[in-house]
Amino acid sequence: MAATHPNTTYTISDLAREFDLTTRAIRFYEDMGLLQPARSGPGGRNRIYSPRDRTRLKLTLRAKRLGLSLTEAKDIIEMYDSPRDTGPQLRKFLTILAQHRQQLEEQLAELQANLDEVRTHEREARSLLARLEKDKADKVRA
Repeated sequence: MAATHPNTTYTISDLAREFDLTTRAIRFYEDMGLLQPARSGPGGRNRIYSPRDRTRLKLTLRAKRLGLSLTEAKDIIEMYDSPRDTGPQLRKFLTILAQHRQQLEEQLAELQANLDEVRTHEREARSLLARLEKDKADKVRA
């Protein structure tokens, strides 16, 4: 994606097209407080997104791909809007990532247990089917 000029602005359609989102999804992120576009036009109906909004949307989507909740994404993104005391920001980010990693590892263990159970049932079903087919073949020969 091309570098943006600080005075560049975007419409909701521009961002929807760039990030392959619906305008409804972008409005949802706005409702969550992740984006704060300026308003123009009659009754402030037109949204004007800044490069900051574009970056926040990009970070939101990255956090979502990592599996973070929108609340976690918002916490992390707001750290970058605060004064640049990177120590506390990085510690909080690491805490959120550690919690998320633990959740994923638990889900992975659960999935592995489920897979093992499915494999056991498959083996049992194949064995029963083979026995049934053998019995059927034996009856036909008799």
